[in-house]
Amino acid sequence: MHSRTLTPLPLPLPLLAGLLASALSAQAAPEAPDAPIAVMSTALYNDQANLREASDSTKSGLATSVLRARLREQLREQIRPFEATDSAATAPAARELTGGIPCEVKVACALAVALQQDARWVVLTKVSKTSNLIWLLSAQLIRVETGEIVLDDSTELKGDPDAMIRVGLRIFADRVIRTVRAGGVANDFPS
Repeated sequence: MHSRTLTPLPLPLPLLAGLLASALSAQAAPEAPDAPIAVMSTALYNDQANLREASDSTKSGLATSVLRARLREQLREQIRPFEATDSAATAPAARELTGGIPCEVKVACALAVALQQDARWVVLTKVSKTSNLIWLLSAQLIRVETGEIVLDDSTELKGDPDAMIRVGLRIFADRVIRTVRAGGVANDFPS
C-alpha cells in the first residue's frame, strides 16, 4: 500500500469548512449581476477516440480562447485574469488536491481556485474526441458559495472540429452570460 502526503491549497481550513457547510445549506441568495467569474482552461479528453492525432491537443486551447474571449467581450472585468487562473490550476498543491488529475476537470479543485481569486462563479469545460468528425463539449457553470452546478451542458459537435468547437463554446458562453446577469437563474432564451 502506498501512502501519499497531500499538500493543502493555501486556504484556511475554516474557509473550506464554510464552503462545505454552505453547499449543504439552503439555496443561496442570487449573486450580483457583476459577480466575478473564474474560467478554468478547457480540458481535453481523447483516450476513447478511435484515432488520436497530434492536432487533438490544439482543440482545448482553441476552446479556452473562444470561451474567454466571448465572456470577456460581454462581462469585461468580471472575468478573473487568465494567467492567475492557469497558474493556480496547475500548481502542485492543486494537483495533490485532485490526486494528480488536472484541476480543470475536478469541481473541488476549481472551487478552491475560484475562492483564491475571490470569484463567485467558476466555469469548467472539456472537449472530448470520439472520432475525427464527432467531438463532445461538456460545460458547467458553478456557484462557488454553494458548489451548485447551475448550468450543466453536454453537446455533440459534428463536422469540422475547429468550427464546431467555436460554435459550441460561443453558445455556452452566451448561456453563462445570461445566467450570471440574472443572478444565477438559468434561462435558455436570449433576452
